[in-house]
Amino acid sequence: MSAEEHHNAAAGEDEVEASPDVHFEPVMKLEQLDEIKTFEEDEDTIFKMRAKLFRFVKGDNEWKERGTGDVKLLKHKVTGKIRVLMRRDKTHKICANHFVSNEMNLTPNVGSDRSWVYNVAADFSEGAPTAELLAIRFANTENANKFKEAFEEAKVVNAKISDSPSSAAPAEPAASAEPAAHAEPAAHAEPAAASAEHAAAHTETAAEAATEEAAHVPEPAATATETAALAEAAPAETAPAEAEHKAE
Repeated sequence: MSAEEHHNAAAGEDEVEASPDVHFEPVMKLEQLDEIKTFEEDEDTIFKMRAKLFRFVKGDNEWKERGTGDVKLLKHKVTGKIRVLMRRDKTHKICANHFVSNEMNLTPNVGSDRSWVYNVAADFSEGAPTAELLAIRFANTENANKFKEAFEEAKVVNAKISDSPSSAAPAEPAASAEPAAHAEPAAHAEPAAASAEHAAAHTETAAEAATEEAAHVPEPAATATETAALAEAAPAETAPAEAEHKAE
């Protein structure tokens, strides 16, 4: 076989027959999903830092990790209020979601210069508001100090908004003048006096009951001093330790 014939034979083997243009209709059509809202569209991110969050579980008397991710301070474009929002990596599940209030104090964790412990009266990360004792830890001291600086500034901003006249409770409308009571016959004067005396006795009894009930109101849980004592019991560079036994 000559070289030319050999070349033509090789070229014929490389040729592939054109396949017909076949179109298959999909069994199921997927609908175009709308853009997923994160409820952060109306807010501006004024601070963002990677951190690890812990929460204290009273039932187990220990600290448990809540998640690792970016902690943000979000400022609402209309109201101006600032909240803390933190989502877990990959799953993006919320692990911290609460407003910054003037009662929140960042207490340094003993044994670590890069973590803070603080109380939250109402955290909405699980949906319903719950009181939590949280500890947040950063990669280094510089990042921890930056978070505290932004946190303290947020406290001042929210305090001014809460003290503004627009945020005050609306005044109640003035009571309208009641129509003059019709004069009762003389025969009804004595029952009316007896009824007034009975009402006064009932009021006095209710006041005594309220006083007795107030004496049994439990003390508020987790004061700032107790939080600091709990932070002091935490081991170095590990999840904060429990301090309930010390408080007892």
